[in-house]
Amino acid sequence: MVAVCLLLASLTACGGQSAAGTARDQVQRLLDRRAAAVLHHDPAAFAATGTRAPYPNLQAVPFAAWSYRVTEVRRSGDRATADAVLRYRVTGYDRAPVTAGRTLTLSTTADGKWYVVSDRPARKSGQQLWDQGPVSVVRGHSGIVLGVGQSDGTLHGYADLADHAVPAVSDAWGTDWSRHVVVLVPKSVGGMAALLGSPASNYRGIAAVTTGEAGGTGQAPADRIIVNPDAYGMLGTLGRQVVLTHETTHVATRAHTNPATPLWLSEGYADWVGYRRSGRTPAQAAPELQHAVSEGKVPTALPADRDFGFAGNATHLAQAYEGGWLACRMIAAHWGEGRLDDFYRAVGEHDRRAGAVEDALRTVLGTTLEAFTEQWRAYLRGQLR
Repeated sequence: MVAVCLLLASLTACGGQSAAGTARDQVQRLLDRRAAAVLHHDPAAFAATGTRAPYPNLQAVPFAAWSYRVTEVRRSGDRATADAVLRYRVTGYDRAPVTAGRTLTLSTTADGKWYVVSDRPARKSGQQLWDQGPVSVVRGHSGIVLGVGQSDGTLHGYADLADHAVPAVSDAWGTDWSRHVVVLVPKSVGGMAALLGSPASNYRGIAAVTTGEAGGTGQAPADRIIVNPDAYGMLGTLGRQVVLTHETTHVATRAHTNPATPLWLSEGYADWVGYRRSGRTPAQAAPELQHAVSEGKVPTALPADRDFGFAGNATHLAQAYEGGWLACRMIAAHWGEGRLDDFYRAVGEHDRRAGAVEDALRTVLGTTLEAFTEQWRAYLRGQLR
């Protein structure tokens, strides 16, 4: 038995764990201490675990939870690379955690203790806001705004927009949602793209997007409205409010939005809420589609999901949004606003796209997809003359 233990000493302690397992456990304990330091607002304890980054950047953010789960450790001598899943919640706003892949580089001290050398987004994972610089925090009545490279006045402006958006959405959709939002404002479109893990070119004309877990879990997961300050700065007062109300609608409807929901409905409904009390006419709010209709180019079908791609033709993208908005506007005008809400929820009760819209059209609106499409085409001609 002694000989066997000696023979395997380089791989396993007799009756114990492998060297890799021991390193993983040690790294996990190290990251547990690092997480506790974040939650206890203890910069000294955080620094004792290794690099101070990113603590100075995130110390203003009110976290209700912060934890790491180590998934793999690759060791080479006194250095190691660890893959981990970071989970965190913002106090008062997140019912479910945000999850993010992180890659940590570690080294050992002379006495064999691990410390963190760097902490960065994992491959194919987006950045967190504090990866981009010190985060400033502004609270409103209905939301919290986290910004990097922005003045407090600018962030207060976003908080005011959220304070108007939340009650507007509740008035249209109802109050069965969290009724508060988290808004992230990076320094530029490049920062926005880094948060989303995509090229900046995909978002140059996009004022904001909303991230979150769809699927009707009912947990109101940790949605984030991410602003493109470059595009947002080009909007007027009404445009800014419409955009943030649109994105807030996505937060409210998240639990009823899943793969069964076509983008013409989810984006169209969000635009319908955004424009609902704006006084904007169809000609004013749908200029690209009006131009097409005036030339006799009335769409033959409702917008497909592929028409909403940010990287595609800007005119076609605008027409897709406008077409979805006018479809929802038509439902509200012809069947009533309550039926529009019922239709949205009915589509989301399905777990797959096939048949979802058709079934909801039949049971909620008493029509067929073919008849609805022809009615929508006639509505476009009538509204956009």
